[in-house]
Amino acid sequence: MKPQKSFFETNKATWNRKVKVHAKSEMYDMKAFKNGKSSLQPYELDALGDVSGKSLLHLQCHFGQDTLSWSRLGAKCTGIDLSDEGIKLAKQLNDELHLNAEFVCCNVLDTSLHITDEFDVVFTSYGVIGWLPNLKLWGQIIAERLKTGGTFFMAEFHPIVWMFDYLEDAPTIKYGYMQEDVIYEEYEGTYADKNSKMISKEYAWNHGLGEIVTALTEAGLLIEYLKEYDESPYDVLPNLIKTNSGMFVTKNKLYPLIFTLKAKKL
Repeated sequence: MKPQKSFFETNKATWNRKVKVHAKSEMYDMKAFKNGKSSLQPYELDALGDVSGKSLLHLQCHFGQDTLSWSRLGAKCTGIDLSDEGIKLAKQLNDELHLNAEFVCCNVLDTSLHITDEFDVVFTSYGVIGWLPNLKLWGQIIAERLKTGGTFFMAEFHPIVWMFDYLEDAPTIKYGYMQEDVIYEEYEGTYADKNSKMISKEYAWNHGLGEIVTALTEAGLLIEYLKEYDESPYDVLPNLIKTNSGMFVTKNKLYPLIFTLKAKKL
């Protein structure tokens, strides 16, 4: 078994390549973003409300579109990500858009080694925790970086979604809901540009809802709610159908696609 360090090194190299592809993709729509379009979804906007004047830490921020969208709403933002190419682009966007966000390149599990401030809000969203083998440490870091009374919010793809192998023509259940073994996948393209010729090499881990909630509560957070939705704001899975509201659903709506969780530091 390879050490976890090599898993992170492989993932970092893949995400560095993804930054270049994603920055040009229709999904991330950089032109519209630069012209003022927010990248945030209704779930997180409704959950956090008015963030003007609040300090906000964005974990695993990719190249910073959501971080900078919060900054446009008046938050004092700090974004972190494993990809140095992602952080490089985030800083460029911040300067180009004359915003005041800060960005730090580090593994999310090392956040407290690089950032000592406490924040009003810690935020993370969509396709993030699967890159982490250890949610216990993740929960501790969130608690460390929150002010007393501060809010943690996450929007994430549902653990059921990660039980399927999407590299086959018809997705089939292949991975365990509570599988502890690392999952390795190698494929052409990315979720934002399936026609890209880049090769994605990825190590990931499955985490059930129980593990997520326990990691946060054991760190001292009070869960305010956990909500599940049978729709996704992103068309990143095979054969999804777009609804009138602009969301995406499976044909039969047999299982949830995303969940949101809001918590407070006691």
